[in-house]
Amino acid sequence: MATSTSCTGSTLLQPISKIIDLPLDQVNFVVCQLFALVTAFWFRLYLHPSKTSPFIRHVVATLLGFYLALFCFGWYALHFLVQSGLAYGVMIFTSVEHMHKYCFVVTLGYLCFCQVTRAYVFDYGMYSADFTGPMMVITQKITSLAFEIHDVVLSLCLLYRKMPSLLEYLSYNCNFMGILAGPTCSYNDYIAFIKGRGYEPKHLESNGKEDRKFKQSDPSPKRDVIQKVCTCALSLMVYLVIYTICPTVRVIDDTFMASNPFYIQVLFFHSFTADAINNAAGFGFNGYNADGTPKWDRISNLRILNIEFATSFKMFLDNWNIQTALWLKRVCYERCPYNPTAATFLLSAIWHGVYPGYYLTFITGIVVTMAARAVRHNVRQHFLGSATLKLIYDVITWFSTQMAICYTVVPFVLLAVGPSLKFYSSWYCCIHLICVLLVLVLPVKSRRTKQQEQPSSVQANEQNCLSSPHNNCNQKQKAT
Repeated sequence: MATSTSCTGSTLLQPISKIIDLPLDQVNFVVCQLFALVTAFWFRLYLHPSKTSPFIRHVVATLLGFYLALFCFGWYALHFLVQSGLAYGVMIFTSVEHMHKYCFVVTLGYLCFCQVTRAYVFDYGMYSADFTGPMMVITQKITSLAFEIHDVVLSLCLLYRKMPSLLEYLSYNCNFMGILAGPTCSYNDYIAFIKGRGYEPKHLESNGKEDRKFKQSDPSPKRDVIQKVCTCALSLMVYLVIYTICPTVRVIDDTFMASNPFYIQVLFFHSFTADAINNAAGFGFNGYNADGTPKWDRISNLRILNIEFATSFKMFLDNWNIQTALWLKRVCYERCPYNPTAATFLLSAIWHGVYPGYYLTFITGIVVTMAARAVRHNVRQHFLGSATLKLIYDVITWFSTQMAICYTVVPFVLLAVGPSLKFYSSWYCCIHLICVLLVLVLPVKSRRTKQQEQPSSVQANEQNCLSSPHNNCNQKQKAT
């Protein structure tokens, strides 16, 4: 029952929670997201950059964000300030050569500390909406900003680094548009939005010049917001119907596994607003389409059709939680000198939390990714001779990808080791064995090996900057 679930936030909506029989923390979260959506329209219309200053927009966005955080999570929301404050101090007082690394360790370490205490000290799975969720997004934002500053300063061999003010920093981390569910975004994109420069990208002609015909200073996001909200509502209804009929825990139910053939279990197993809020506020504009209609996908976090029709594990991951995938690529995959695939999956597991199911999922993901890469490298070219063969290849890889995804994510949902291993054993760990066999039989020369022979642009700039006798970039940088 809803009343049995603990809630750390406001109890104002408890009567509604009892009526609809949902946990109060979930009700608080949904209502706050709806409130943020309505507020976003108000923010865009009445606090437009042409009507008010960036200072006022920063203050309002930050205060509204803190209010929503307190309403949902109570005083646990103070962790958002502590995490942000620790990282800000690191960025100010450490040298630019190592700032991004220290900031990464401190921010991720504090997130892990909160996840451990929430899961094991207080209660295992106590809240359906917990305060570490927003901290995961804040972690992405803080580390992205630190890496951006580091890369820009060293690539340009600057003596001074431009740090955001404390207000700009808090507004970026804790604004009402993304405080509860994200998605993450570039600091420069957010500042451009606050200052009213977010509509600068225009439609370009084929020769690269700006086409004045499509120039529009303030395109409306209404159509995209309505489309995304309707998609969200439809997806929620489908999920609630399917989950009510087929709850996830049935995949490890002894009676279900014993009384149904394998293919029925497979079919059952396969049946398992934040973006709209940002668009409603005027954030997320990404230029114009060829027909002059505005695009609002700059910070999109999900592409449903690409997910449902993904023909590879990588394609699925690239279109699911897009901004997180980009963050992992920027801060880990492109910088890790050894086995970047495994390192990226491990970082993703640590970032998600401390439940064992997360690690089982991402360890499985490493094997599946390596197998999919081996198959594509060795097999795909044999099916490109005709459209029919290509279609056959796409159908086979689509089915294989969907089954592999379903198989991989079960521990992510079950969380605990026992139920997860019980499920895998009911499948005789068949996908694990197939993937390992494919990796051994179809070896692939890693592209990373070639990249390691030539230093990355970031590493090259850093090496040149630090070794050049004609500048002082190797000195400790001062924050302005």
